[in-house]
Amino acid sequence: MTETVDLRGDLRDDLRKKVEALLAEHPPGTTEPLDFLRAQFDAGLAWVHFPEGLGGLGIARGHQGLVDDLLAAAGAPDNDPGRIGIGLGMAAPTILTFGTDEQRSRFLRPLWTGEEVWCQLFSEPGAGSDLAGLATRAVPDPSTGSGTEAGWVVNGQKVWTSSAHKARFAILVARTDPAVPKHAGLTYFVCDMSDPGVDVRPLRQITGEAEFNEVFLTDVRIPDSHRLGAVGEGWKVANATLNHERVAIGGGAPREGGMIGVVADAWRDHPERRTPELHARLLWLWVEAEVARTTGQRLRQKLAVGAPGPEGAAMKVTFARIAQQLSGLELELLGEDGLRYEDWTMVRPERVSFTGRDAGYRYLRAKGNSIEGGTSEILLNIVAERVLGLPAEARTDKDVPWKDLER
Repeated sequence: MTETVDLRGDLRDDLRKKVEALLAEHPPGTTEPLDFLRAQFDAGLAWVHFPEGLGGLGIARGHQGLVDDLLAAAGAPDNDPGRIGIGLGMAAPTILTFGTDEQRSRFLRPLWTGEEVWCQLFSEPGAGSDLAGLATRAVPDPSTGSGTEAGWVVNGQKVWTSSAHKARFAILVARTDPAVPKHAGLTYFVCDMSDPGVDVRPLRQITGEAEFNEVFLTDVRIPDSHRLGAVGEGWKVANATLNHERVAIGGGAPREGGMIGVVADAWRDHPERRTPELHARLLWLWVEAEVARTTGQRLRQKLAVGAPGPEGAAMKVTFARIAQQLSGLELELLGEDGLRYEDWTMVRPERVSFTGRDAGYRYLRAKGNSIEGGTSEILLNIVAERVLGLPAEARTDKDVPWKDLER
């Protein structure tokens, strides 16, 4: 009889040994947090599905949970993912897929450890839902010549940029060829936010905070070595980033996690405010949240064996709708207490929690869920055309050079 080897069990045992070795060499109690995080990255335990030498071990994403649980139980520091979410969820997978070996080596380690915060320079005042219509221009830098020293000069304005006020780098899409149709003339760059031509200004929102910014780019110089993908293939690279973003925003929480947990607690804490109508709405939304959670699990399983596809758009649409409905239901459950607002001070937060602060904040902040990361209307079109295979909407601008479009 041939002996069956449990490779998965062997792999988990190997992971445990790697974690034990990391903890033995860098005890959390006596090691500086940044030193520990760097050692964790170098041991391949940062994101195990990344290649060896880039913070991973080249194994399935699902094994990261075991690593994280073991490190948390030992009191190891984490990299504060709420602070560096754009880097982790959007920049890193894009750099891994489209970056050169030099770019991966330069950017991924300090991105994961949190030494360098990232932001996203995509949307513009005239190009939000129609992102491919963006007007920020990147032209060859005449002062650098050609070859390995070549570079670009960027001018334009970006808007709704989370974390721009604390970011070291940004993922940027700019127009490099206005003489071709809008999707074909884009190129994707890494922008140094410390360049003197970068001007970051806060945008105060309905919550009172300024978690978003507008960013003005004036003669910002970017070396060609900071280009991701080929010239003219920015739309392809940007779509990969957006698919990762939608999965990150719409990703499932644990059962009764997120907004449904907050509202369920409010229901339990205020029996005097229960009505049959509110009970029916809560049950319906609980079921919808659970369906979204299990669907998110399936989506992450698919992600574990490949890149995210357009299905992430459906998850993000669902997340936005349920969050808005739940935040409204919470106000009704709280009665007059829901009218209070904790603090309207204009601050530029380090991180954003959709369930943080009080009910008034949650209600107002949820209004942005159907806009950020792609408006629900645009995402429904993506689901219709790319998931369900329905006929695309008629478009008159598809084959027209960007420079000839009406603006």
